[in-house]
Amino acid sequence: MSAEEDRASGRLDLIATVLLALATVATAWSGYQASRWNGEQAKAFSRASALRIESAKADDLANSQTQIDVATFMQWVDAYAQDDTELAAFYRARFRSEFKPVADAWIASRPLQNPDAPLTPFAMPEYRVEAREEAARLEAEAEASAAQARTNVQRATNYVLGVVLFAAALFFAGMSARLTSPRLRRTLLVFGVVIFVGTVIWIATFPVSLSV
Repeated sequence: MSAEEDRASGRLDLIATVLLALATVATAWSGYQASRWNGEQAKAFSRASALRIESAKADDLANSQTQIDVATFMQWVDAYAQDDTELAAFYRARFRSEFKPVADAWIASRPLQNPDAPLTPFAMPEYRVEAREEAARLEAEAEASAAQARTNVQRATNYVLGVVLFAAALFFAGMSARLTSPRLRRTLLVFGVVIFVGTVIWIATFPVSLSV
């Protein structure tokens, strides 16, 4: 083998060694990030589940409060229809704080004389149950957390694909060291370098998770 061939072989060995080292580090980094994002998606899914449980509790409370509003209102209407002012006042004093202003507004609309008045206080836009609004807010937060979890799953998957691609670069670099033909060695190294550089550029666009 001539001196020129020795130098060319030495350069190929150096490139293969550098590629092996860099691809090994990149593989470890991608594996670590895949593990980190798997953890992030698990936390996001857990938060979404917890929020949905709280939302269900708030919705149950809202249903109970609505039933109380309907029951006390019907008892008040019955007492009012029987002209039992004392009993009517008794039930009216027990309207929930959220419901009382709406009932007062409905009474002020003079539903017996005004055909355009709402049929019941519950048909008025002013009627609201804070617990139901809280349930909707918690459900929206739960969906946002679930969406974040799905995003994190995709990020973990992308990093896993990065591991596979870096492993391919390692394969080409390792195989090139076993061949004697300079042309085949160069071809394998070109494949390895292209895959490695392309994957590094792609991985560089990913978010990084470093929290502990």
